[in-house]
Amino acid sequence: MRQQPPAVLRAGGRALADLVLPRTCAGCALPGAVLCRRCRTLLTRPRLAQPRRHPPGFPPTVAAGAYAGPVQPAVIAFKEHGRAELAGPLGTALGLAVAAVLLGVPDGGGGPVLLVPVPSAAAAVRRRGRDHVRELADVAAAELRAAGVPAHPAPLVSRAGSRRVRDSAGLDAVQRRANLAGRYRARPAPGARVVLVDDVVTSGATLTEAARALRAAGHQRVLAAVVAATPRQPRRSAPGALRGGFTVREQEVDLR
Repeated sequence: MRQQPPAVLRAGGRALADLVLPRTCAGCALPGAVLCRRCRTLLTRPRLAQPRRHPPGFPPTVAAGAYAGPVQPAVIAFKEHGRAELAGPLGTALGLAVAAVLLGVPDGGGGPVLLVPVPSAAAAVRRRGRDHVRELADVAAAELRAAGVPAHPAPLVSRAGSRRVRDSAGLDAVQRRANLAGRYRARPAPGARVVLVDDVVTSGATLTEAARALRAAGHQRVLAAVVAATPRQPRRSAPGALRGGFTVREQEVDLR
């Protein structure tokens, strides 16, 4: 079986390609910025992530934008096609989602904010040569600290055991939850505000299971933030309302 080159060589190859090849927007393919202003704007509209079949235990989650249109190819390019330079704009979008989810908790209190990346499978990290969610968390934390929020990445959640997890592609919501049941374990961090972070939420199974692990470790309130969420038909409820007293209103935010 043909072996892949070491991660450092793959990263070097990507950097060299950025210097030699014309740079295009990962969202709309226009030449110029890695993510043009128009495509960035699509990730400046915080919204509640509401899976179609709301899983029991799904944490209050805010997405910076919808996982549709130019946002979808941009996220895929970052995650699967080696465009690591997208960590900047996508991580900034994640920071916005974190800020929005924290503001949605009226009695959130103080203390440091820990951004907890949802862990990828070891095989996926080896294939990509990097932990893309940790990269997003690093950028988001830096953005939040620059805004005066004491935020830091914290890998509190890890994969438990050696049971093989199936690829979620092709699984329905119930199958995804069963596939991930008991898959994560977590460490406590007393006195901190915990926000799970990931790139995309679709069925909500991954965030639900990671939140369960954090609650089992003693974290009573678990929030979550993602770059983008699969769009759903709006529910017939008051604007911005979500069960449990959590609220966030969709609005465009200028990140200039």
